[in-house]
Amino acid sequence: MTIYAIQFLFTKRKKNSGLDRHEIISGYYISSQPQKSLLIPISRLISMLHVIKNKLECCESTFYVIARLLIGFMFFAHGAQKIFGWYGGKSGAALFSLMGVAGWVEIITGILILVGLWTRLAAFFAAGQMLVAYFMVHAGGGWNPLVNKGELALLYFAAFLLLLIHGNGPYSLEKFFSKKERF
Repeated sequence: MTIYAIQFLFTKRKKNSGLDRHEIISGYYISSQPQKSLLIPISRLISMLHVIKNKLECCESTFYVIARLLIGFMFFAHGAQKIFGWYGGKSGAALFSLMGVAGWVEIITGILILVGLWTRLAAFFAAGQMLVAYFMVHAGGGWNPLVNKGELALLYFAAFLLLLIHGNGPYSLEKFFSKKERF
C-alpha cells in the first residue's frame, strides 16, 4: 500500500486598502487513497527533507555555537535578575539565601557557557541546579510542568544535558587559548 502526502493549494481573496490580492495557501494531508489532485508520495517528501538536512549540515557547528551563546546569555540574565535586579527583577537577594546561591550559580555558569570556558563543567552544575529548582519549587504543584510552571526549568535542564554531551563547540575561549577542550 502506498501512502501519499496530498498537496493542496488554493487561493484566498484578500481585500487590503482597496486592492484585491490573492494569497496562496499550501499544505499537506496524509491519505492512503490516490486522489486526482497533486500527489506527492511520502518517499518523495522524505527525500525532500533529506535534501534540506544535507544543505544545513554544513552549518551545524555554527548553529550549535549560536544555541550555546543564547543558552549562556539567558541563564546569565536570570541570575542577574535575581542578584542585581536587572531586566525588571527585584535586586538584593541575600548571598547565602536560596535565591542568592541560585542567582550566583546562574551568573557564573551562564558566563562560562557564554564564552565557552569549561562548558561541560558549568553545564553539569547548571543542570543540577535546574533539577533542584524543579523538585523544590515546581513539582509540588502537580505532575504537569505546564500547570506547575516548571517547563522553563525542565527546558534548561535538557539544554544543559546537550551542552554536557557536546561541550564547547568549535568557537570557544577554551579552544582559543589551549587548542583543546579540558572539561
